Amino acid sequence: MGDTGSLGLGGLLGVVAVATKHEIVLAIVGGLFVIEALSVIIQVFVYKRTGRRVFLMAPIHHHFEKLGWTEPQVVIRFWIISVVLALIGLSTLKLR
Repeated sequence: MGDTGSLGLGGLLGVVAVATKHEIVLAIVGGLFVIEALSVIIQVFVYKRTGRRVFLMAPIHHHFEKLGWTEPQVVIRFWIISVVLALIGLSTLKLR
């Protein structure tokens, strides 16, 4: 898709979440992206402070590859996590 398309779609999702007052639901549904970003932030912060690494490699999907998981294993497990997070996010919409 490229940077232009993905940034546009991400911006649109953010605007829709703010307009409908469902910002937390967006963070839940996009939880895998949040985890990927947090893994990089944590890795950089801890490395600059202590000189040691938390993960073998950041972002976290590379950490799992370094642990010996094959790429299809990582992708399918992340799909499963994404589906679970999407279902959790959708279930919270009925609570309002």
